[in-house]
Amino acid sequence: MSYNGTIKPLIVLMSQMTSTKYSHSNFTETDFNSIEESDDDADNHTSAPTATHLSLQVQLDEQYAGLRVDQVAATVWPDFSREKLKQWMKDGHLLLNGNQVKPKYRCEGDETLALDVVFEQQTYSQPENIPLDIIYEDDDILVIDKPVGMVVHPGAGNPSGTLINAILYHVPKAAELSRAGLVHRIDKDTSGLLVVAKTLEAQFSLSQQLANKSVYRVYDLIVYGNVIAGGTIDEPIKRHPVDRIRMTVLPGGRDAVTHFNVKERFQHFTRVQAQLETGRTHQIRVHFSYIGFGLVGDPVYMSRVRVPAGASTRLAETLRGFRRQALHAAKLGLIHPRTQKEMQFEAAWPEDFKHLVEVLREDNKAY
Repeated sequence: MSYNGTIKPLIVLMSQMTSTKYSHSNFTETDFNSIEESDDDADNHTSAPTATHLSLQVQLDEQYAGLRVDQVAATVWPDFSREKLKQWMKDGHLLLNGNQVKPKYRCEGDETLALDVVFEQQTYSQPENIPLDIIYEDDDILVIDKPVGMVVHPGAGNPSGTLINAILYHVPKAAELSRAGLVHRIDKDTSGLLVVAKTLEAQFSLSQQLANKSVYRVYDLIVYGNVIAGGTIDEPIKRHPVDRIRMTVLPGGRDAVTHFNVKERFQHFTRVQAQLETGRTHQIRVHFSYIGFGLVGDPVYMSRVRVPAGASTRLAETLRGFRRQALHAAKLGLIHPRTQKEMQFEAAWPEDFKHLVEVLREDNKAY
């Protein structure tokens, strides 16, 4: 088990964050200057999003020699699916040295790869006038404090009322971006900060920062038990082989690393602050359950509510009434896609989390 008592510094050195330049190519920010909006007037919530003309160009080098051109395109432009890129090749929108080639064509490593297309609608969910708690907004990004209970993506059982529906109303042109500009997500019953890209350039930049593990994401959580000291949990996570709702630690899973510090100790509980190095589904919940400190209220990874012996009536009622994982995305740090400035955001605890901490403190004083 890769759980040790030494923790890397919880605060990421923001100077280590990378720029929007792709490490896999000679593709720079200036290549985005050719993104053109076909209509500047359509900033209302009733009309369809306007189209964007996308023109991108990459000069390949020897590292791509011998690779299929569809593989190269998917590497330098990771926000487009490989199937979408292959379709653009077949339609003549994606050219190699100005020539149309088949997706299986092998690159020599010195060509120019060019994409020129009118960016089609990518998200077909309906815009809905759902209030958003906006922490920060400019022309490039939107930082939101998501409430408990809001689903991020529409899906089976949640066709509407999601964060995506709200974003499409607030930013109609987000329909042109994959996942309406979302570059990461948090669970329905986790509260806290999310960043949304409002432009293709911003989405590329933020996706690259996430891939480089340079986005600073810190969560507050309450766990059962007495965590002695901070540490690092480095264990791979994959879908549970039997219970498909759950994720689990298993060999062969995707790399998952969580750093954590103890912030406050109670009689039978601990308030912890965790920093994500990776962002796997349910990562914090899975990792802390794995080391024996499940999250209070977690309906998936805790089989039942545990009320410790001697707990006050108020604490017992609070624990039984806390019906979601005690997890809040409290801090978010990134490099702004356009200005390249370091930015950090914080979101206060929601009322239920705040009440839980207050009751735990009150109960602690009684011992």
